[in-house]
Amino acid sequence: MSNHTVSVAHQFDDREQQNEASTLGMWIFLATEILFFGGMFLAYTVYRWLYPDAFALASHHMDVTLGAINTAVLLTSSLTMALAVRASQVGSRNESVLLLVATMMLGMAFLGIKAFEYAHKFEEHLVPGPGFQFDAAAHAAHAEIYFILYFLLTGVHALHMIIGVGVVGVITFMAWRGRFTPEYYSPVEISGLYWHFVDVVWIFLFPLLYLINLALN
Repeated sequence: MSNHTVSVAHQFDDREQQNEASTLGMWIFLATEILFFGGMFLAYTVYRWLYPDAFALASHHMDVTLGAINTAVLLTSSLTMALAVRASQVGSRNESVLLLVATMMLGMAFLGIKAFEYAHKFEEHLVPGPGFQFDAAAHAAHAEIYFILYFLLTGVHALHMIIGVGVVGVITFMAWRGRFTPEYYSPVEISGLYWHFVDVVWIFLFPLLYLINLALN
């Protein structure tokens, strides 16, 4: 069985057509993801406009340092992912595997920091529900809306990150098995597109959720 037969599905004429189709498919998928997150961002925008003071007070309970660290972690992971794609393009298998592993480790570090933040919110009774407590009683009801949006947005983002770590794990195994060549590396490239998308979403979440009080001062 030739390498061409292995890497080109029967419905495509050649590798180039297959690569273009897979890349287009990923961009279409990411467009639907933008619509998905867009609804939540719209809800955030409306409620922040209605209750700016409550949102600003609630954001004081965010750990800006941890948020900034997670931002740096994700930006670094985007760099390692981009370098992994480049390594696959030039046929450097070992470098590609190492960079993909680094990307996964950074993604898991992000999730670990986020889990620590969530645990701290439980300790402070800032999880929406019957046990929710807020120091500024006059703004408690509206602050709870902020935390509903906080857990919704960051929770869905974390779910996407978990999926991304799993996908990169599969791609890492395939790279280790030598499945990718300079002629066939589109799985690495489209996985990178997904990873970068998840990182870009966080770039919006960080200032919107963590830096409100700074923006209003």
